[in-house]
Amino acid sequence: MNKRRRFFRIWLGASLVGSILISGWPAGQVATKTLSGTISVSGAWALYPMVLKWAEEFKKIYPRVQIDVQAGGAGKGIADALSGMADFGMVSRDIHPQEITKGAFPLAVTKDGVVATASEKNPFLKQLLKQGVSRQQCLDFWVTGNIKSWGQVIGTAEKASVHVYTRSDACGAAETWAAFLGKRQEDLAGVGIYGDPGLADAIRRDPLGVGYNNINFAYDAQTLRPVRGIVIIPIDLDGNGKVEDTENFYDTRDEITRAIAKNIYPSPPARDLYLVSKGKPVKPACAGFLLWILTDGQKYVEETGYIPLGTDKIKEGLGKIK
Repeated sequence: MNKRRRFFRIWLGASLVGSILISGWPAGQVATKTLSGTISVSGAWALYPMVLKWAEEFKKIYPRVQIDVQAGGAGKGIADALSGMADFGMVSRDIHPQEITKGAFPLAVTKDGVVATASEKNPFLKQLLKQGVSRQQCLDFWVTGNIKSWGQVIGTAEKASVHVYTRSDACGAAETWAAFLGKRQEDLAGVGIYGDPGLADAIRRDPLGVGYNNINFAYDAQTLRPVRGIVIIPIDLDGNGKVEDTENFYDTRDEITRAIAKNIYPSPPARDLYLVSKGKPVKPACAGFLLWILTDGQKYVEETGYIPLGTDKIKEGLGKIK
């Protein structure tokens, strides 16, 4: 372990203990593994696999803590948190000012992104992967409706229609994709499909379809390659009509997450992911879970297909929950 990594781990450990002591939560309770209670989590599909992993690892350390995690979209997550139906809402978009006014207490816990998708049976796939799609073309798919045929996408006379899909549920993926286009989720046109798994399946089944997914539903967790039946459409970042080598980082989940971490992939659709509670958590189990996520829990982020928070974001988060 190099000196920098060792220093970082020591700093995180010190921050964890210091945060517990300053907050008034009994450090001995966490240190002696006697933490107990229940934690309910609801919301964004984007954060669901990560929180499941965190819950699994946290329960190994604190077996008397019961954690229930349910996906249902970022809209459900924020609503459940603010209504008290859940201790934490998983939210995969920026928190709106009116939600802060209602008591939302957001904590960034990791990062990921949203990618454009097509079926691997798309008859124009070879040219599509070579050219990619520009931001303007995405705007013309989901907002203006100016693109009607695949020929318009690849520059031929081909008349086959483009079938555009979007999300039917209030979600961070749609809000983030819309933000990339300078819009809101309600501005996105297309056939509405519920949930990340549903949208991925719709694209897989439709050779003429185009959609978008959170990274962890576009890539297989075992192979790290795109989910079988789906291809990731590259974004032509400079708009020159072809995907340069520097723009081609979609073959594996590790490549796209590295591109996001280096700010090569545009933001949005790269974004922070949040756990949101109504007010600062006071239940020892909830407070302990947040502290652990921002310290030891960060070591599970990359292996689960997400991007770690930077040290500044971690320090900021620990400061918020003191």
